[in-house]
Formats: sequence, C-alpha cells, structure tokens
Amino acid sequence: MEQTLGRRILRDVASVVVVGLFLFPLLWWALTSIKPMYAIFNKDHVVVFDFVPTLINYAVVLLGWSRAEIAIESGSTFGVGGTSSYDSRQTIFDSVVIAMGSTALTMFISVLAAYALSRMTFRGRGGFLNWVLGQRFMPPIAIIVPLVLMYKVAGMRDTDSLFLGYVGLILIHALMNLPIAVLLMKSFFDDVPKDVDEAAMIDGATRWQTFRRIVLPMVRGGIAAAAVLCFIFSWTEFLLSLFLTTIIRTVPVKITTFVTSTGSEWGFISALGTAAILPGFIFILLVQRHLVRGLTLGSLKE
Repeated sequence: MEQTLGRRILRDVASVVVVGLFLFPLLWWALTSIKPMYAIFNKDHVVVFDFVPTLINYAVVLLGWSRAEIAIESGSTFGVGGTSSYDSRQTIFDSVVIAMGSTALTMFISVLAAYALSRMTFRGRGGFLNWVLGQRFMPPIAIIVPLVLMYKVAGMRDTDSLFLGYVGLILIHALMNLPIAVLLMKSFFDDVPKDVDEAAMIDGATRWQTFRRIVLPMVRGGIAAAAVLCFIFSWTEFLLSLFLTTIIRTVPVKITTFVTSTGSEWGFISALGTAAILPGFIFILLVQRHLVRGLTLGSLKE
C-alpha cells in the first residue's frame, strides 16, 4: 500500500533528525579542529561559528610544524612548546602499516577458511562455526596480561625488536578480526550456488581452479566489504596497541598522549581524530552497497 504524502514527509523528517543526531558529534569534532585556541578554551560562552578558521592544528599534527606558530598567530604564549610530542606523521605511518598488514593477512586466511566452511562438509562443522563466532565475543582485556607476558618472552615487543613489534601487532589484530571476516565471507560464498562449482569440476577444473578462477571473482564485492571492516577495526583498535607496544604508536594511542598534566589539547586531538576518521568514512561510502549485502546474506540459509 502506497504511503500518503504526509506520512512520507513525516518519515523523511524523522530520518533527517535521526541522522543529524548521529552526525552532530562528528561535525562538532571537525569544527573544533579548525578553531583557534581562544575559541576552544573560551570560558565566557560556547563559540560555534564566530571565529576565524585556522589550519594550525592540522599543521602541527600532520605536517610537524612548531607549536610556536600558535603564538605567532594568536599573539599568546599559551601552549607554546616543541613539536616532538605532537607530530603524528610517524603515528599515521605506523597505523597504516599495521592496519594494511593485518587486513591482508586476515583476508588471506578468512577467504580460504570461509570457502572450505561453505563448500565442504565435515564432522563438527556447526560447532566450529559457533566457536569462531564465540571468539569475537571475548573481550581483549580478558587476555591482555598473558599476551603481554607471551610477547615479552617471545621477544616480540617493539622495545626488543622494532620489526617484530610491527609483526606482533599485525598478528594480534589479524587474530582479532578473523572471526568476523570468516563469517562475513562465508555468507558471500553461500550466496554462490554449489552448482557453479560442480559444473566447473565436471568440465575438468580442479577444486583450486574452480575457487580461484570462478568463485573468487564472483565474491569480489564481499572481499572488499570485509577488507574495509577489518581495516577499520584495526585502525581504531586501542587496548592491544596500548599494552603491546611502547615505541610504535597507533592513532588512538597517540591521541591519548595529547592529554597532558596542564590540560587536554583539544585542538590537536580533534585535528588528528578528524583526519583519522576520513579514510574509513570514504571507504564505507564506496562499498556501502556491498557491505550491507554481505551482512544480510545467508541469514535465511542453513
């Protein structure tokens, strides 16, 4: 039954209000990132739009500019200091390496595992799927103490070896993302009829050739969606990165260092936070159709 004009308008207005409520914190965060210090720390009233925009916060955290530039612009010595603790270029590099490395490792393992779970029948298959799903429910804080001890004994802390520090964080992020990646990819493989595999193998293709040349290209959208999810989960992970590394600092951990004994550097925090949000937000927009499809596929199948 077609909705009336008034009902459609009410639905659209309600949708805009709900979206606005969710987007308001992000918009305020982005607005704070271009505010000068006097506008951020104004105690008399909340400064919304009555300020002169500045990119000094981005210049400090993304380009390594000296914080003395703030004094030159504002005529104040408030917060003037060095650049070493606020320059986040190395942090962004660390986060990109770890997020991309863990995403590649996760997708390599999860695609193979998901295809096997989708196409092959073996004893304990249902229990194994429940076990995989259960790993996602386990909070990282429950295993953080033994993990730190294991990494220290194995020499995989970045204080022992910087290279092994990267490897260790990539491995634990991949392990964290594997359950959701396997289940998500399985739903995509389930959507491809098994008749496709059987027809290919009747024509002489091996199981590996069928997987690589026929089935895999049909789920490229699912691979992209799962990869974006894994990248975002790794990019925003905080607890494991905080406890397992000392020299390597990912973006969420770096942001916490902007809270100093003299106060919180909200300008720098919002600038780095806004810059960190944009890549994931763009990726989600590009693959949102595949992402929604991947999350709903297989919901009605055995």
